[in-house]
Amino acid sequence: MRTDILEHEGLTLGLLTAGDPARPAIVLLHGWPHDKQLYAPVVDTLAAAGHWVLAFDLPAIGDSRGAPPSAEKAVLADILIGAAERAGARAMVVAGLDVGGMIAYAAARDHGQRIAGAVVMNTVVPAIDPWDTVLADPRIWHFAFHALPELPELLVAGHQRAYFDFFTNFLAGKKEAVTDDYRAAFARAYERPEALKAGFDWYRALQADARHNSRHKAIETPMLYLRGDADGRSPEDYLPSLKAMGAKHLKGEVLRGSGEFAPLEVPEAFTRAITSFAKECQAG
Repeated sequence: MRTDILEHEGLTLGLLTAGDPARPAIVLLHGWPHDKQLYAPVVDTLAAAGHWVLAFDLPAIGDSRGAPPSAEKAVLADILIGAAERAGARAMVVAGLDVGGMIAYAAARDHGQRIAGAVVMNTVVPAIDPWDTVLADPRIWHFAFHALPELPELLVAGHQRAYFDFFTNFLAGKKEAVTDDYRAAFARAYERPEALKAGFDWYRALQADARHNSRHKAIETPMLYLRGDADGRSPEDYLPSLKAMGAKHLKGEVLRGSGEFAPLEVPEAFTRAITSFAKECQAG
């Protein structure tokens, strides 16, 4: 595994890479509040299974620099697929967790002809059930707070570690797996004002994402909905509505005992699920 930098469309994108660029690609996308280090335990294992692996810092986060033109997930998917294409990625499977999962869905929905498959992990997709139920859950209060203009930056700046630790402890099934080193790395990734704003902008764009996703569209790209079961939710809570909104080739899988940090909490199960699905997609 090595740290690399890609220049694409005026942006600098940091990433972890491993494997042979001639191999089919797996593109890994983090969410909030993480960075590319979320995937550090699994990058080499995925590469050893016969893939070229690219784990990106989302625009403006961590080692990435430059603000994207929009935080809408279809736009971010276009940017990240384009960066991987520029690097030579082929037959790519885009796998994302949390906000990265929303981007992976957008990759399948809006850029499906450019990828071999998509893995949507531990997230609800804007406008698609159980979207309204999740928004109404008082435990998900931060979606509304983060969407406010300016106030989240004002209150969180300088307190990233403490604020992020609250969510890590809430979202992780195995809190001990998210070690102090990882927690410190995630906080550092959002230290710069531009990075903190970029993270909150993902939430500010959710209404636009929901309007976009509310239009039915046939999705031919194979898709895996992957979810840890630590929060009591199941893929079966998500699959019917994803199918109803157009996903034609969709299946679900559970990562037992995991919360929202699956690459850290259950790296072996995570790697098996991603590798198995990617090989199905890339063989097609």
